[in-house]
Amino acid sequence: MNQVRKWHPFVGPFDPCPPITVKAYLVPPNLFIPYQPPNWPQFSPAEALKRGTLWPALYSPYESRMLEGRAEAQ
Repeated sequence: MNQVRKWHPFVGPFDPCPPITVKAYLVPPNLFIPYQPPNWPQFSPAEALKRGTLWPALYSPYESRMLEGRAEAQ
């Protein structure tokens, strides 16, 4: 399931700033799981502490946009 959604905001003809034509936002996976099914697979306790959740279905990696262009510049 793709967690990133895109939105195309309105760009007015008299906006003083350069337009941002596409904005993206993250939809957390828990919005699509109404209840916890029985016998769900689980991470090991050490892996769950690293990932921040016990259940792989609720894991959502955080990708920082702050470092987005730095890898290419180096």
